[in-house]
Amino acid sequence: MNDDAIDPKAGLPEPVRDHLGQQLRSMLSVGQEKPRFLGDDPAPDATFAPQLQRLETRLKTHEEGTGAVEHALDRILDAFGVTPDDGKPADTKPTA
Repeated sequence: MNDDAIDPKAGLPEPVRDHLGQQLRSMLSVGQEKPRFLGDDPAPDATFAPQLQRLETRLKTHEEGTGAVEHALDRILDAFGVTPDDGKPADTKPTA
């Protein structure tokens, strides 16, 4: 006997398959379409509002802080005459 062969009598009867298929389709939201774009999703639940606010604040603070540090480092390099392109001092006089 071939183990890979499927016995047609071992399957579920047609009415049982129909019933199970109807129950499965009722549980799944078949008619609901996927959003075309990431921003098309509905707004998040209000339960997550505090966490989202903290995350947005943290990201904004990080971006502003990174920009401020970059600006400060540029000013320091300018004060010492170092060009950011090559990283070497503009004048090569030894300091005492």
